[in-house]
This record gives sequence, C-alpha cells and structure tokens, in this order.
Amino acid sequence: MSFRAPLTNHHADATLCPADHKHTNSGKPLHPDCPGRACTKAVCSCGDWEKKDCGKGYVNECRKRHLADHAQGPDVLRDLPRLDAF
Repeated sequence: MSFRAPLTNHHADATLCPADHKHTNSGKPLHPDCPGRACTKAVCSCGDWEKKDCGKGYVNECRKRHLADHAQGPDVLRDLPRLDAF
C-alpha cells in the first residue's frame, strides 16, 4: 500500500493558506491578500501520524522519515531474517 502525507500551510486563524500564496523562507507573505504562513501540517493517510509546526522544513523532514518507515514495512516483518541475506 502506498501512503501519502501532503504538506499544507495554515494562517494564524487556522484557515488553510492556498498553494498559490507564496511566502519567503520565514513565512512572510508575498501574496497581497495573505496574512502569512503561521504553521505547516502533514497528515499521513495511514491515520496514525500527523505533524504540525511553525517550521515548514522540520515538518517536511519528519514527513519524509515517516513515509520511509512505511516503505520498510511493519515492525513485525522488519525483524524477520531476510532470505536473501545468506
């Protein structure tokens, strides 16, 4: 199964910041109608993980690590000896 954890940006009032609202690295708005990015959030389609933080890069790094864990498979399977290891 393939899991997804898309990044979404949010304003300080918790409303979604549209993708066409561009920001500086610090989250300051470049779009005239945008109050600025207050936080970034990622929610995995597995239903067991989400991350919300003011640092977009931090959320993205956590998201990548979580998705990499899915690629390795469940813990139960990871602990079994690999057949191609011999």
